[in-house]
Amino acid sequence: MDNAIYVALSRQMTLRRELDVTANNIANVDTAGFKVESLMVKTDPQVSADPMDPGGSLKYVLDDGVARDFTQGALHQTDRPLDLGIEGQGFFKVTTANGERYTRDGRFTMSADGRLATAGGAVLQGDGGDITLDPSKGEVNVADDGTISQGGLKVGKVAVVDFSQLGALEKDGDNLYRNASNLAPTDASSAIVHQGMLESSNVNSVVQVTRLIEISRAYESISKMMEQTAELDRGAVQRLGRVA
Repeated sequence: MDNAIYVALSRQMTLRRELDVTANNIANVDTAGFKVESLMVKTDPQVSADPMDPGGSLKYVLDDGVARDFTQGALHQTDRPLDLGIEGQGFFKVTTANGERYTRDGRFTMSADGRLATAGGAVLQGDGGDITLDPSKGEVNVADDGTISQGGLKVGKVAVVDFSQLGALEKDGDNLYRNASNLAPTDASSAIVHQGMLESSNVNSVVQVTRLIEISRAYESISKMMEQTAELDRGAVQRLGRVA
């Protein structure tokens, strides 16, 4: 009986984690460049400790990490000159206090010293380093290849990079990713940079809400099963007590 409860409890733990992941997807349905996530699970075979089933096998359920869908979200017009959207594969390269990071979130602003940065302060990198603008030089123009110009003069080019294996990227907060491997990024030469546009989240809210309901129902069903199993245990103990 206890084995059934332990197995059910392991599944409940992964369902709680999946609930967190799904809720986070829903919370970021309007976050530019956000990529939908899903929980991966695996089975963990163990030998039964039940004296009535010596040597028997059990399979617990364990959290095996989070999978991320990097499918491109829709591009939408904002008409803000420092909003940038990537069409195709690739990531903006930015610099933080903890080193290089990567993002699809193109909501850039001009810092006090003229550098382009994310809302969290990560500095956008160009092919030659930081990109610095001069407000006195007027309108900012960004070409499809990421070249930035002011007053007809080139001031930099946005660095858009890609990875041959996207599994090398791990979330690092503020809608940023870090390279968790030794894999070197390469130039995303086929990517197109759109000025005055942002990439929407690729979260399908209907799918995620439906999944949230399924998770809740599964958790409730397992809870009822565990209660019934515990009740059977109590009944068995009471009957043995009366016989004794």
